[in-house]
Amino acid sequence: MINDIHNDAKQRMDQAIEHTRMELTKVRTGRANPELVETLVIDYYGTKTPLNQLSNINVPEPRLITVQPFDKTVMADIERAIMKSNLGLTPNNNGEVILIPIPPLSEERRKDLAKVVHQLVEEGRVSVRNVRKDANHHIKIVEDDGHISEDEIKRAEQEIQDLTDKHITRLNEMMDHKEKELMEF
Repeated sequence: MINDIHNDAKQRMDQAIEHTRMELTKVRTGRANPELVETLVIDYYGTKTPLNQLSNINVPEPRLITVQPFDKTVMADIERAIMKSNLGLTPNNNGEVILIPIPPLSEERRKDLAKVVHQLVEEGRVSVRNVRKDANHHIKIVEDDGHISEDEIKRAEQEIQDLTDKHITRLNEMMDHKEKELMEF
């Protein structure tokens, strides 16, 4: 029973970290990253479709993303979605490929993005702590049933705390790495 609670908590904390990692990849760092645009939703003949299902997305240069749609008729829709995305990107269309130059970030914009990174990581920390709270609640229920000794309950709570500490440390490392990436020129 305690092992099930521990394994469930570990899996949910891993999911929280993976979600935070995915959100952090969407934060622009001044260098081209296909993940910036691949999840943009395009209205493709009345169906909301992610950009990566409608086109090939490449990074031929450090400051350029190219989008080559499979169907050339959606180029205008793709450009419109990129403009509306609040990424601060301006696409160019040469008839075959959409070129998206990535402008360098100003110092003020870097500081704003660092705040966004802090907020995303804090949301991840809150998720991990909520999983800890939930796991400890389930341990208390097991304790109230009286099937387990106090020593085992304390050990289980300590294991959950250790798991929480390990996951929060990973989140902090991700934040430090992203901040360092943001401040590169």
